[in-house]
Amino acid sequence: MIIVKSREEIELMRESALIVSKTLGMIASEIKEGVTTLYLDKLAETFIRDHGAEPSFLGLYGFPNSLCMSPNSQVVHGIPNNKPLESGDVISVDCGAFKNGYHGDHAYSFEIGEVAAETKKLLQVTKESLYVGIRELKLGNRVEDVGNAIQKYTESHGYGVVRELVGHGLGQKMHEDPEMPNYGKKGRGKLFVEGMVVAIEPMINMGTRNIKQHKDGWTITTADGKPSAHFEHDVAIIDGKPEILSTFAYIYKALGIVSNEEDEFRQTPLVL
Repeated sequence: MIIVKSREEIELMRESALIVSKTLGMIASEIKEGVTTLYLDKLAETFIRDHGAEPSFLGLYGFPNSLCMSPNSQVVHGIPNNKPLESGDVISVDCGAFKNGYHGDHAYSFEIGEVAAETKKLLQVTKESLYVGIRELKLGNRVEDVGNAIQKYTESHGYGVVRELVGHGLGQKMHEDPEMPNYGKKGRGKLFVEGMVVAIEPMINMGTRNIKQHKDGWTITTADGKPSAHFEHDVAIIDGKPEILSTFAYIYKALGIVSNEEDEFRQTPLVL
């Protein structure tokens, strides 16, 4: 059952989402060749707590850390460790924060040093597909309209769309209804309603869509060992249209990137 949020609840969720956004912005300033993911994880936990929130992922279903950090062929749920990042790596950083009774949850895939052109393109297309999907989150549409849009866009570039892992509703629990797959047929799935909040998160592989789970019970990698990309936003339906609650603006500020990609999904300008 979809849990509808009031405007007041959505604003509380925006606050949680923006703590995640600020955390990822901090990570963007620190992530580089030679740094370990475990070091970044500790920074994130401290940052989240210093902002009056709790790390959503720490202990969730038994997960041992505050960030899911998934480099290269890892799709999602990578466990931070002491292996230094290397030039040429790409890494998904997925973060959650819990404040005022509500979760924020979103992700960004970072480039480390000099990254291969074909891998850069994978990240670019995956991020573009996130916004392609968000445009379909509106009254009158259904769940698989979003997935269909993401699938068509990414498969047109020859990429594989992961089936076993999906986005989700978000609120007082990290995972609520509805599941938000990144594939599907138009016109299928639950009907969107005013006040719903979801995490939309394309997980796209350079090669096969097939994945495998490792013995640690968490790490998911591509079956062919090729890179994967992952981007995620928290989005509400307000006045029948998609409104992004999270932002990549803090990341872009840290990296010196200029972008207006989120502007169409905001009723009022974002103030950093």
